[in-house]
Amino acid sequence: MIINDPDVLADVTEIFHIYEKALLANDNVLLETMFLDSTATVRYGLNDVQQGYREVVAFRATQSAFTRKLDHTIITSYGRNCATASTLFVRDDTPGKIGRQMQTWVRTETGWKVAAAHVSMMDA
Repeated sequence: MIINDPDVLADVTEIFHIYEKALLANDNVLLETMFLDSTATVRYGLNDVQQGYREVVAFRATQSAFTRKLDHTIITSYGRNCATASTLFVRDDTPGKIGRQMQTWVRTETGWKVAAAHVSMMDA
C-alpha cells in the first residue's frame, strides 16, 4: 500500500476544500452529495450523532451558515481509495475553544465521499 500517493493527495485535498466552502456557505445540496449514501456512514458532531446517510442529510437540513478558520490540516491517503482529513479550527462564536475535525474519505464510482466524520471541541 502506498501512503500519500501524490495524485490521491491532490484529489482529496481539492475535494476537502470544496467541502469546506460548501459547509461555510451551508450549501446542503452540495454537501449531501459529498457523504457516502450508506447506512454505514457515521458522523459524530459536537452534540449529536448521525448513523447512516439519511440521518446526516436530516441533520444538515437543520444547520446554518457560519465562519471558521482552519489550522494544521493534514490529509493522508492510504492506497488509492481511502484518505483521512484532520484539521483544527477556530470559530468567533466559540471563544476560548479549539475545534477538531476528522473525516474518512473513500473513492466511489461517483467520486470521493465522506464515510465517517467526527467534530469536537476542547478548551484552547
